[in-house]
Formats: sequence, C-alpha cells, structure tokens
Amino acid sequence: MGNTNDLRNRINKKYGSMSRNQKLLAAYITDHYDQAAFLTAARLGEVVGVSESTVVRFAFSLGYKGYPGFQKALEELVQNRLNDTQEQEITYDRIRQSELVETILHSDIDNIRHTLETIDQTVFELAVDTILKAKNIYVAGIRSCAPLADFLAFYLNLMFEGVHLLHTNSSSELFEQMVRIGEEDVMIGISFPRYSMRILKAIEFANNRNARVITLTDSIHSPMNLYSSCNLIAKSSMVSVADSLVAPLSVINALIVALCMKKQTEVAKTLDTLEEIWEEYQVYEKDEIDSVDDSIKMHYAGKPGEKK
Repeated sequence: MGNTNDLRNRINKKYGSMSRNQKLLAAYITDHYDQAAFLTAARLGEVVGVSESTVVRFAFSLGYKGYPGFQKALEELVQNRLNDTQEQEITYDRIRQSELVETILHSDIDNIRHTLETIDQTVFELAVDTILKAKNIYVAGIRSCAPLADFLAFYLNLMFEGVHLLHTNSSSELFEQMVRIGEEDVMIGISFPRYSMRILKAIEFANNRNARVITLTDSIHSPMNLYSSCNLIAKSSMVSVADSLVAPLSVINALIVALCMKKQTEVAKTLDTLEEIWEEYQVYEKDEIDSVDDSIKMHYAGKPGEKK
C-alpha cells in the first residue's frame, strides 16, 4: 500500500506546478489508472493527446527513474485496489444475511461518531459565514457525490439567489458553467475516494479567480484541500461496491440547518410563495400536504376553517 499512496501523493503534491499537458496526464491517470497501467508510454500519450516524450518527462517529474518505474507503481495501484475489493467481498460473504443490516448500520454510526469527534467547529462556522456573504454559490460533486451536491443545492436555492449546481461530463463543461465566477463568489466542491480530478480542476479554477473555496471531503490530506481555505472533513468508507456517504450527508444537513437559522425570514417567505404556487397550479393534491409548524416558523398549515 505504501507505493500506492506514494503515487497518489506524488501526483497531488506536484499538480499545482504541472504544465497543461502534465495536468492532462494526471487527470487521465487519476480517473483511469486501471487502464493506464497496461499502456506503453507512446500509447498513453496517444490516448491523452500528448507526445511520448511528455509522458516520459512526466514520470521523471514525479520522481521515478523512468516510465517502467512509473508503470510499476500504476500496476501496484491496480493490484491493491483488487485486493481491497476482494477483502471486502470476503468480509461481507462471512456475514449472515440476518446480520447484514445491523452490520452496515453500525458501520454508518461509527462514521458519524468519528466525524462528530473530529470535525472542527471553527471551520464549520467559517463555512456558514462564507456562504452567507457570497454573491453566487457554485456546488459541484460527481459520480457517487452527485446526489450530495444535488441535495445541498436544492436547499441552498430556498435560501439564496444565485445558486449554481454544476452538471458535467467533462472539465470543459465545468469551466463553461463557472466562467463568471469571481472574488465575491464561493465554490463548494464535494469529493471522496476515488477523488475526482474534474472537481479538483474546478476548485483550482475557482481559486485562481479569487473565489472562496469550501471542500467537503474525507481527510486533511485529500487533494481537494489543495486550493481550499475551508475544509469540512467527514469520514467515508466503502461498503462492498457502494460508498458510505452517511456522515458527509449529516454534515450537509448541519450546514443547511445552520444557514436556515441565519436566514429564517427569507426561507419562510420562499416557502410561503411556493405554497401559493403549489395551490394555484395544483402541484400537490390537498390530501398529500400535512400541516407543519417548526422552530423557524415555516408554516404549511391550511387556511383557517379549512378541513384537513
């Protein structure tokens, strides 16, 4: 595992000083290391769109004696990934079906407990303050983190104008959606292993435009923190083939509630407006809406005298 982590750390540490072509290589290798491990230097260069000599220089720049040494590190990365998957399969194969739910839920509880014990309250409050002061809020998360970004953006949209949920299949699409980001804005990037080079590029772009950057990731050593001034850390683990993102979702919930407490009037007004729209356009049937009256005075109750 040492060499595996070493390769990732070398790429992460060097990424900020890499040339454009080297960053293209880093992005491809991060997202497709299982394929890159079996490519010659010439073929890897062809796939990425750079020269063979650029690939070789890239290997040297990471501290390897040549492309063979770099390729060996890639092969070890693939092998360790396979070993991790096999170990997980063996672990869960040994669990009786009747114990599976209990085992998974206890694992999630441990993730939340660990996050609660280690999260920095000062950083959390900084994140809240940064979002409150932002003119525009950009939220990005892909692959398994996409639902987290979607959930956060949905509730931010009830509180703020200028909320942008970034959808992307490529880095160029991200940049197109972020082209107007500036120093009055904030970028919230969400990424957990396997880390996304696309999200890292988006965070780097936001940082270069002097926007404030908030990350939600799993470790202070995460590459997502390279360009961030505010790092929210939540424990994540892989359960068989699925990522456990319960603890990150809990941190997002806490963030939403903290912001709601600061924006009570705006949220109540937005919900009142939505209620009127839903009723006017019959978005929901009346028997599907229950009355709610919570601590921040968001009223869903029907009109006085109306049967419920």
